[in-house]
Amino acid sequence: MTWFRALNTVRLTNQELLKVLFGARADYRAYERSLHPLFSASETALQKRGAAARELVMRWLQEELQQQSLLAHPAAVEDYLRLYFTGREHESFVVLFLDAQNHLIGAEELFRGTLTQTAVYPREILKAALRHNAASVIFAHNHPSGMAQPSAADRRLTETLQKALVLVDIKVLDHFIVAGRRSVSFAERGWL
Repeated sequence: MTWFRALNTVRLTNQELLKVLFGARADYRAYERSLHPLFSASETALQKRGAAARELVMRWLQEELQQQSLLAHPAAVEDYLRLYFTGREHESFVVLFLDAQNHLIGAEELFRGTLTQTAVYPREILKAALRHNAASVIFAHNHPSGMAQPSAADRRLTETLQKALVLVDIKVLDHFIVAGRRSVSFAERGWL
């Protein structure tokens, strides 16, 4: 079970949560009884702390994905993507670039749209994949509406991108649609 699922399925004490975030040997004694000092500041300060914690976890997950095959750990990929899209009120299209051993090279938001749609250009994805020297890619985009169901346009776009990338020997491994805590994998549905 990944850390994201563990935090969502088990109610951790403040001390246990601090151990998860900062490690068992970290100096967190000042907050043993209450997390109130960490979060009692203004709303702006709280948002900054939340953003910093989110960024810290994102970097940790990205490092984990760079050291292991993404195909062997699809739950970690989903956790990374869910965290990446958290709080976004517009559609974003992200590409995960992988090396020949399916380790993460990098992740890049290539397109940003409106509440309901994003324009995606195959040429730009191809250029980015070649720039990263990627052997394969994973696509992901969010549905801010909360509906994780792929549209016919989502499926057509994936087929178009797959056809374009195969011409330069870049394999499309998956396309995830993320809507809040839910996600849909095209590969799991047999669409790739």
